Amino acid sequence: MSSFLPATTDSIALALEAKDPSEGISILYRVLGDPSSSPEALRMKEQAITNLTDLLRQENRAEDLRSLLTQLRPFFSLIPKAKTAKIVRGIIDSVAKIPGTSELQILLCKEMVQWTRDEKRTFLRQRVEARLATLLMETKEYSQALTLLNGLVKEVRRLDDKLLLVDIDLLESKLHFSLRNLPKAKAALTAARTAANAIYVPPAQQGAIDLQSGILHAEEKDYKTAYSYFFEAFESFNALEDPKAVFSLKYMLLCKIMVSQADDVAGIISSKAGLQYVGPDLDAMKAVADAHSKRSLKLFETALRDFKAQLEEDPIVHRHLSSLYDTLLEQNLCRLIEPFSRVEIAHIAELIELPIDHVERKMSQMILDKKFAGTLDQGAGCLVIFDDPKTDAIYPATLETISNVGKVVDSLFARSAKIMT
Repeated sequence: MSSFLPATTDSIALALEAKDPSEGISILYRVLGDPSSSPEALRMKEQAITNLTDLLRQENRAEDLRSLLTQLRPFFSLIPKAKTAKIVRGIIDSVAKIPGTSELQILLCKEMVQWTRDEKRTFLRQRVEARLATLLMETKEYSQALTLLNGLVKEVRRLDDKLLLVDIDLLESKLHFSLRNLPKAKAALTAARTAANAIYVPPAQQGAIDLQSGILHAEEKDYKTAYSYFFEAFESFNALEDPKAVFSLKYMLLCKIMVSQADDVAGIISSKAGLQYVGPDLDAMKAVADAHSKRSLKLFETALRDFKAQLEEDPIVHRHLSSLYDTLLEQNLCRLIEPFSRVEIAHIAELIELPIDHVERKMSQMILDKKFAGTLDQGAGCLVIFDDPKTDAIYPATLETISNVGKVVDSLFARSAKIMT
């Protein structure tokens, strides 16, 4: 029996008709073994590669996809560079769809970067390096990703490849945000927007820019602007049926909660667009909104416990909810201690339904932050609240007088300067 099959439509049809995926994969490998390099044979081989990539992905054979990319290198020298780039990126994307392959993807990208350097395929190398930087960021290898991007961004700016530049600037913004360097994150996002304004940007990429804009505005506590950006991102992703739509919607709901409009959350979820994405993420935000509306810390903690994956493990939501929890706790504590001049900490902890040590720690922090005047008598287990000290009116009056005298002196100096000239 021949070790290869001719690269024809019949051979590909034979692979598609195979009852067992393994048999289909074996037939397609034999089609790729056809030594013919006629235009028709090359076209059929391209089709075989696409089908083989899909089958290997369905079977979760990530290592086979990696070795396929190595095996195809002689074939890449026979086809145009643009087609090579499409095939390479398609195989890398397929590996990415197989769970638990982060390390393999990084290894695969590094191998391809080396091959593209040897073959002097600059266009493909830059895109694979951008993909590698994304993978390094996802695995929290921030310094490596940043080093790679710094070299890449200079090279791409020189070539003026605007579309790739948008991707790189956006990735750089996400990297700096992960490193908590907000000024650089904003600068990189502005650069991405500037590059995007000069070209046509695909809707998915525009959605990613809007999503990042919303995240940065939310970080600056400008939740109303952040909401509008998240809404734009949601519109883009929803039209494409992209899974990122649910995250945009989740962050929209977060913004509503943060500006004390938690009552709007249920309406957004029950809207036509919201109903498509009903699931744990939206249930988590609804639980937080209910807790916020009722100003109940107990319900808040229950929501955090029941929806840990959606709230605690999402760094963006977690950061904002931590701040919201602190505000809610302070408001509740201030309301509870208001009638007292001296009260047992255990009694306050019982009223607010939280552990005593947690309440005691929070109260000491509030006293240091001058949220109220008082002291903790830990020996007696009590909180002593002082009367608000009356501010002496003489100090502001003195400051105002000094300010007015300063203005008079400046005015006299200006007049004397005119006379002298």
